[in-house]
Amino acid sequence: RVGVRAGGCSGMSYVMEFEDDSKVDAKDTEIEVDGVRIVVDPKSLMFIYGMTLDYSDELIGGGFKFFNPNADSTCGCGQSFGT
Repeated sequence: RVGVRAGGCSGMSYVMEFEDDSKVDAKDTEIEVDGVRIVVDPKSLMFIYGMTLDYSDELIGGGFKFFNPNADSTCGCGQSFGT
């Protein structure tokens, strides 16, 4: 599951977590990319629509990277944003 929650240094923070099939709601949006199923709740979708999620295995600065066209501002770590 990918989503957003209030918090972080820019106002909203990204959330990524594993989800049980039993907790996926009919209102959730499901996307499958390269065999990976991604679930997004309706409230989060309006903040991350069009977002690109990338992963880097670099020793310094590696991890998931969020590229969100809806973000007016982001923090230095890239884990939170403002609209």
